[in-house]
This record gives sequence, C-alpha cells and structure tokens, in this order.
Amino acid sequence: MTILPVPHTAIIVVAAGSGTRLGASAPKAFVGIDARSVLRHALDGVFAATPAQVVVVAPEGLEGDAETELREAAGERAELGRVVTGGATRQQSVAAGLAALWGDVETVLVHDAARALTPPTQIDAVAAAVTAEVGVIPALPVVDTLKKVVDGAVVAAVDRSELAAAQTPQGFPRALLEAAYAAARDNGIEYTDDAALFAAAGHVVRHIPGSERAFKITTPADLERARHLLGAVAAATGIPRVGIGTDVHAFGGDGNLWLAGLEWVGERPLSGHSDGDAVSHAIVDALLGAAGLGDIGEHFGTSHPEYAGAHADVFLARTRALLSEAGFEIGNVSVQFQGNRPRFSPRRAEAEGVLSAVLGAPVSVTATTTDRLGFPGRGEGIAVTAIATVLPTGRTEG
Repeated sequence: MTILPVPHTAIIVVAAGSGTRLGASAPKAFVGIDARSVLRHALDGVFAATPAQVVVVAPEGLEGDAETELREAAGERAELGRVVTGGATRQQSVAAGLAALWGDVETVLVHDAARALTPPTQIDAVAAAVTAEVGVIPALPVVDTLKKVVDGAVVAAVDRSELAAAQTPQGFPRALLEAAYAAARDNGIEYTDDAALFAAAGHVVRHIPGSERAFKITTPADLERARHLLGAVAAATGIPRVGIGTDVHAFGGDGNLWLAGLEWVGERPLSGHSDGDAVSHAIVDALLGAAGLGDIGEHFGTSHPEYAGAHADVFLARTRALLSEAGFEIGNVSVQFQGNRPRFSPRRAEAEGVLSAVLGAPVSVTATTTDRLGFPGRGEGIAVTAIATVLPTGRTEG
C-alpha cells in the first residue's frame, strides 16, 4: 500500500439526499449516468484533484454501496477516504462529515455529489483560494432575465449584474466553519448552503469563476444532459464524427453586413440576435451536432443576451472551447452560402483565414447563386449549409 502524506485539505462529498425531483427509484447519488453512478463520477473528479482527505456522507442503509464507489474511485488513494452516515437535512449531513475530519485538516471543501461532472481544476482552484479568514465559492454569472413575482404578478426586474449562480465545492477555513456550524446548531437555523451559513456567522465569502460542467443534477433533464455530455465522448472512441448545420437570415437592420467572419462595408446587413453572420452560425451548428452537444439555440440563443451583437470570433471560439471540454478537436469545416450578394470570390482567402484561425482547423468557404430561385435568388437573404468533422481526443478538460 502506498503511504501518502497527511493532507491539510479535506473534501466532504454530500451524497445523502433523496433526490425526489429526479423521480428515480434510488437516492440521487446512486442513480446511473452511464455505467457509473452520479456519486462515482463525482468521486472520479475529486480523486483526480490534488490529494485530500475525502469523506463521503451517504444515506442511512447505503453506506456499503458508498464505500464500494469510494474504493473504486480512490484506487491507491483509498486510505484517504471514509464513509459516514448523513442526517435528516443537508446541514446535519455536512456536520457529520465535519466530525470525521482528521486533526491536520485546515481547509474544508464541501461538495455536492449531484455536481458530478465538476472539473478537478475547479476543486483545486477553490482549495487554493481559501484563506484563514475567507471562504470561497465557484460561481457563474446569471445570464437569464430575472423578474420578481408576487402573487403571480411580475412586479419588478432584478438586476442580474449583482447576482451569481453558486456551485460547489465551497471552501472554508476549518476552524471558522466548525464554529459557524456550532452557532447554527445552537440557534436552530437551517441554511440553504454552507456559504450562507458561513456568512451568517459574520465571515467573508468570495467567489471565483465556476464551470458549466459543474451543473447540479436535480431533474430528469439534468440527468439527460450529463448522459449526453459523457456519451458524446464515450461513443466517439477514435472514430471521426460528422455534423451538418444550416442557417438562413433575411436582409434587414442597420450598419454593414457581417458574413464569414468579415465586415462588408456598404453591403446590406442580415438581421439576427447577434450580427446575423449565417456562415458562422451554420458552422457552429455543424460542429455542435458532430460532437452531440446540442445546437446553436441552446448555447447562444436569445436566452443568452450576452451574445447579442456578437461576431463570428466569439461564437466560434466558444464552440471550440465547448468541443474541447467534451473531448473533441475540430478536423475541418466546409461551408457554402447561397445568395446573390456579396461578391465573395475576392475575399475568399481572407474569410477562410479568419475562420480557420479561430477554429484552429481548416475551413473552406464557397458561394453560389440559385439562378434567382427561392428567397436567396430574390435577394431577400442568404442561406448557408456547413459540414464539419470532429475527432475525439480521448480526454475531457478538467
């Protein structure tokens, strides 16, 4: 058995919830995503991070199952792991985890097993950011338009610039967290998460950037999303995948045309949520489709106002990052647009160079007319078709 140094950080993995909203026959942490459970995927991420004491808080009666998952995920780090029985509430479960910590532990991370795809880098980043007086949470900016509703009526808008969507693990200095838990217990108060409990005790909580992969599996749709992300890589296993994308935009609006990543001064613009660049949008759909990651509406649609007015470089760079996170690299892209204008051939090389540079892969662009047939032929807009290949890398970004 490998003798590991005693760590000064501990990770409490909370897996004691019933998961009623998931509608499964087993507690949420023990529901399968693929061949492995939610808990196992969470522990895979935990043990891929910097070594720490790992305490799994399991539902009563399932401690043995949790122990099996822990040992299989831990491998040579098994001596760092322990399973304890959870309580009736999340707060009681975390308290049970705190009671099982080794004496050398100085920093405590509290992690929801339901955030099963959390990257190991996020776990390490939280641990590194905790100080002797400050707690840390990972968080994402809120992008949806939020409203305050009273008795079914919308009464006010909520300024989302002041909001953040909290994730886990949440990290704290051990001594202050234990004191905050004791105060909450003595006062009989239950908090929604550990950061709220810590802040209520008068301590500072700061945030660092979170990850889109650290979403919480709560509903059947969340579980399907996790399966989709994992299946996109598992199904690839070295075989190139092909996707097709189409987009159409009508002429309209103000300013100049943006097409194939270029600004066309003096040409009529295309209308759209962003800049109307139908070529880049078709490429995005082809790439996402090839990787099994949904479509452009899911990642860049009107529910994401941060992309309003964005140009091709933003869309394509983010799509490339999504593919990399899911374990793919781009092979090549071929795209053709149909329209009477603009005259494309003088700028073909320029467009291909811009698009290829952003994607890190060769992109070819062609243009054709439709002999005045259809709405492109009538000069009402532009239609685009793109075909893309993606290659599995055998790894996901953590």
